[in-house]
Amino acid sequence: MGNYFLDNEDIQFLFRHIDLKELARLQEAYAANGNADYVPVDEEDAVDNYWRVLEIVGQIAADIIAPHAEQIDREGNKLNEDGTVTLHPLVRENLRRMAQADLMGFTLPRKYGGLNCPNLIYTMATEIVSRADASFMNLFGLQGIAETINAFASDDIKDEVLPRFARGEVTGAMVLTEPDAGSDLQAVRLRAYQDETGQWRLNGVKRFITNGCGEILLVLARSEPDIQDGRGLSLFITERNERIRVRHLEEKLGIHGSPTCELVFDDTPARLIGERQRGLITYVMALMNGARVGVAAQSLGIAEAAFRLARVYAHTRQQFGGPIERLPAVAEMVTEMKIAIEAARALTYETSRICDLENNNLRILETVPDLPKDEQKERKQLARTLKRVNGMLTPMSKYYASEMCVQVANDAIQVLGGSGYMKDYAAERYLRDARITTIYEGTSQLQIVAAVRGVASGSFESYVADFENKVYGDKLLDDLRNELIEARKRVQEALQFTKTQSTSYLDLAGRRLVDSAIVCIVGHFLLGQAAANERKRRVARRYIESRLPELEAKCRQVLSGDMAPLEEYEVLAGPVPVLG
Repeated sequence: MGNYFLDNEDIQFLFRHIDLKELARLQEAYAANGNADYVPVDEEDAVDNYWRVLEIVGQIAADIIAPHAEQIDREGNKLNEDGTVTLHPLVRENLRRMAQADLMGFTLPRKYGGLNCPNLIYTMATEIVSRADASFMNLFGLQGIAETINAFASDDIKDEVLPRFARGEVTGAMVLTEPDAGSDLQAVRLRAYQDETGQWRLNGVKRFITNGCGEILLVLARSEPDIQDGRGLSLFITERNERIRVRHLEEKLGIHGSPTCELVFDDTPARLIGERQRGLITYVMALMNGARVGVAAQSLGIAEAAFRLARVYAHTRQQFGGPIERLPAVAEMVTEMKIAIEAARALTYETSRICDLENNNLRILETVPDLPKDEQKERKQLARTLKRVNGMLTPMSKYYASEMCVQVANDAIQVLGGSGYMKDYAAERYLRDARITTIYEGTSQLQIVAAVRGVASGSFESYVADFENKVYGDKLLDDLRNELIEARKRVQEALQFTKTQSTSYLDLAGRRLVDSAIVCIVGHFLLGQAAANERKRRVARRYIESRLPELEAKCRQVLSGDMAPLEEYEVLAGPVPVLG
């Protein structure tokens, strides 16, 4: 029997390194337990339960999901003539085993049958599942839909729907994208109207819907036809029925086990979630923020699988009288893969922790009416601080982890050489699966636009200030911290320069600024880990010393004020080519 949690030293280290007792205290404060069979007696009991849950996830991932992945990738799912989809039998078996283990209500309150786990533990589980099969994560990882229903729907809807999610009887889908509304969701046109009885109904087409064949659909629709921007959109819930048809099942480069559907709504009955006109501005933004952290976790899982394959191959493949890992170029490549994964994991897990702090703080503010005034004031201030930090870290983690994933998967093929290009090995599947992570739930370019606003607004500087004040009492770590302080000053210099330029220059310089800010942030994370673990000292040193020259070069490029990519676009890009 394998176990994708117990064989991962870094995830176990972070489980012990991060203050999970603090998260457990918040998670259990005023928790909605109902008549749950199990409620932890204290935070230590809760943390012990998190470990046991991850052990179960790790065992199912290794022994059930991973062995199914290759066949599911080859055979995919099936579109039926009646506009329904039949999931691959092994996908259905994966879902059955996860439901049997009570893992389909991961973050839901216990009163609905959920596990009431923090988002951080769910992120760890999502990475573990993604290592086994990234496409299955797109079904397991859509539990954010249930979270959104729990956060914003009426009690009637929650009582009806959420226990079914927790029992694994239903899966869900975020039904957002349309043929003419991809990244720009304000352009959504699917119509929502009320008939003569007051029943809401939906008409229109949605495209690229992950698990669009699921039973419970959250649909973004235009309820106010006279308002053309995001204020005219509301969020609706509907259940799969004869008035929803899957018109097309996309044939994709990767994640073949995850059905991506084009849906047609024909006067489909639906119910309003929350209030009218808050569909995009409030509810979908919250839903997508969680989904973006989920994609970061998915990216970690794919990269971990690709790295492990490359590491084993480099150790066992004999060339020139020895294993190829003795070749310096290969050794450096494999080492860099490992460090990149651990850097992205540090950022993603810390982002998840901040999400938990923010969500639990807001829950306490909203559900505890008799908070002392001083505590209420402190929590409101904390809410503003955490929102700013989360608004910067969430797009950073999605961007950084997904770009890392593609690079690691690509390098894995390079380590395997010609064998990596063949379907004899999973390396080519990992790269195909990895490629979508930089696209869905907001492209890397959109994540940069979101993250650079936080970097430029002062959130970056204030966030790293506490890290810069740490004294490790260790010459190596303190010297590396001082180098990061100087690097942050260099980033601040580049940021100040952008404010003297045209308004479009910040977006043009965005990637370089975000990359540089990430080096500083992740560098501090790794220093904190290095203070607790000898192996992490080497990781921190290697990461910081190799990234700082890149940071310097990027800041110099920003300070150059080069606007050529915009001002000379027609010349540099050349004439529009004729295709075909």
